[in-house]
Amino acid sequence: MQKAVDLDNSDPLAHLREMFFLPEGMIYFDGNSLGAMPKAALGIINEATQQEWASDLITSWNKAGWFDLPTRYGDRLAAIIGADAGEVVICDSTSINLYKALFAGLSLRPDRHVILAEKNSFPTDLYMVEGALAARPGLEMRLVEDLAGTIDESVAVVLVNHVDYRSGRLADVALITARAHEMGAVVIWDLCHSAGILPVELNLHGADLAIGCTYKYLNGGPGSPAFIYCAAKHLPHVSQPLSGWWGHEKPFDFDTGYAPDAGIRKFLCGTQPILSFRALEAALDVFDGLDMAVLRAKSCSLSALFIELVQAKVPSLALASPTDAAQRGSQVSFSHPQAYPIVQALIERGVVGDFRMPDILRFGFSPLYLSHMDVVRAVDILQEIMESEAWNAPRFQARGAVT
Repeated sequence: MQKAVDLDNSDPLAHLREMFFLPEGMIYFDGNSLGAMPKAALGIINEATQQEWASDLITSWNKAGWFDLPTRYGDRLAAIIGADAGEVVICDSTSINLYKALFAGLSLRPDRHVILAEKNSFPTDLYMVEGALAARPGLEMRLVEDLAGTIDESVAVVLVNHVDYRSGRLADVALITARAHEMGAVVIWDLCHSAGILPVELNLHGADLAIGCTYKYLNGGPGSPAFIYCAAKHLPHVSQPLSGWWGHEKPFDFDTGYAPDAGIRKFLCGTQPILSFRALEAALDVFDGLDMAVLRAKSCSLSALFIELVQAKVPSLALASPTDAAQRGSQVSFSHPQAYPIVQALIERGVVGDFRMPDILRFGFSPLYLSHMDVVRAVDILQEIMESEAWNAPRFQARGAVT
């Protein structure tokens, strides 16, 4: 397809593909669940294990700077999500950081007790809200379809997924944040499906708090540590409930009482997974000097081409994502009653997407390692599977523990 060839020939990001391990012949559309492995991670992990751990042992907390990794890497990530140095710390898991953020938001609005969230929010976000409600009697969770239209003066915290995990629909950061602030509420943005793939611009839009993971579009590796953002203006006033020693202002004084750090380190809790941190360094290196607007432009181009070709060649799939690229993150979803076996048939043929209940085929587009010709080849394979009904084979019906 000449259009795809021309787009690839003029792609300013094409050289980045060589920075990642990708199995020969695989077209990887699942960077929205687990990003590809940066090649440089092997050397960094080798150094971290054979030198820092095996040889230097405990001296590496100082010698290799292990203790400062959460804030040092946090400052690097801040530049990717539109924050300033000192506003982001990398630590723990997304769910744990959300728990911290919920209580941090509530600490800024002690006279209010309502947490407002989307009905179609990522389920684990709502599980963590339930946990917050169980820990503090008197809190209320309201689930709505129209966040901006339902924020009122009773709401303490608004929890928003920047990108809907099923449809890929993009929430309006500026609009929702402004509306929340107008009503005196605090907003927590879940950036799991947007960090590292599009310009987020937290400070530009006056964001309060945000959380997210590093193993999707940021390519930090399975289970790599998550992050939490807090606007500098809130740091002197905010508190969080997991008062572990790494968040203490003087952790090595070993005082009996807890005194939180004055800055972003107050969001730390316990000892961090250092080897995972060191692998994350390779992922952050990829983004050094990278223009997020250029990344976003290629993302939109890839996903738009995918929609165009699927609708032309595979009309039995129904588009479940916004048609307008400006309203999408970097994923495209289609629905079909046999979504699960179709995805399994694609994977067997080297096209890796994923399935989400109840009937969603989901495809993530990472501009760092995907080309427009990858899209063309993938749609051709999808067309063949649908026309031959290859998905109907018994081996594609059985579901594994992870779908």
